[in-house]
Amino acid sequence: MATNGRAPYHAIDALSIDAVGCRGGAYGNSGLIVEVAGTRVLLTGASSGIGRALALELAGRGAHLAVVARRRERLEDLAAEIGDRAQERPRVLIGDLAKPGTAAQLAEQALEELGEVDILINNAGGGAGGMQWVVGDHEKAREALEINYWSPLALISALVPAMRERGSGAVVNVTSTGQVMALWLMGHYTASKAALAQATEALRLELHGSGVHVLEVIPGPVDTAVQGETRLIPGAEEVLKGAPLGKPEVLAELIVKALRKERRRIVYPRALAAVYSLPGLYRWYSRRLRRKLDAHIDPDDRRVVRTGSCGDEEARRAREAWETRDL
Repeated sequence: MATNGRAPYHAIDALSIDAVGCRGGAYGNSGLIVEVAGTRVLLTGASSGIGRALALELAGRGAHLAVVARRRERLEDLAAEIGDRAQERPRVLIGDLAKPGTAAQLAEQALEELGEVDILINNAGGGAGGMQWVVGDHEKAREALEINYWSPLALISALVPAMRERGSGAVVNVTSTGQVMALWLMGHYTASKAALAQATEALRLELHGSGVHVLEVIPGPVDTAVQGETRLIPGAEEVLKGAPLGKPEVLAELIVKALRKERRRIVYPRALAAVYSLPGLYRWYSRRLRRKLDAHIDPDDRRVVRTGSCGDEEARRAREAWETRDL
């Protein structure tokens, strides 16, 4: 296989690691090739972080984009940047996927703008931080499940039937290594990502032989605003100390290459592939670390913090501090 001077991409499945991928990603492989140029893509969570980097990468490879987020100004800036590169300006769709019904409306708008959707990328995410007995089924928790789980399924329901009829298409679900790496005060977030991961695997089995490909993207720590929020958790710095920090631009490139090769999954950064495949290692480590950090974690903490780009003020400040830390 030609590599254009780069290290080759190798295979990884959910049970064992065969090898790790070039530039820090790890893959599961199904072997076929799909071209991205000319495809019509609906991308959620495109205003920052992984989504923004992915929009730039897809546009640079000739995809026709409809981008979704809550922050119009950021999406318009993204669209202008893509246009300035002499690439097709993406269609800007504004919507809050934490609200029931929004996903179906956005699917209709995307079809109106693009005609058809060949690739659906469920990248938008959010959370509700706090002790589980405090958060319970709080409105903020239900919003987290809506954006992380129900909205992706609603978009799949709206768009996959037409893909099946055409005999081609792809669904990309961005989950998290949190599905196998639970952390205190993040129970609702990690549970929602685990639910999406299971739905993704089931969808892949259901679509077998249909011509519709399913890719799961499993990020660990990536250098986006989310890292600011994560560090609000007592003891998070200790957990993340020495952990690799990926780059959104690299992950975006790996996602597009994985789509072209019809890979089943990406774990990024690659150092976390072993933890994903052998989650018992992390569970042992997290229990040990929790005991060590006992004095730093207040079980009577009554906070319920909505995270994400439109989260509570505490989360927004943390995101902004992270994004501007080197300016």
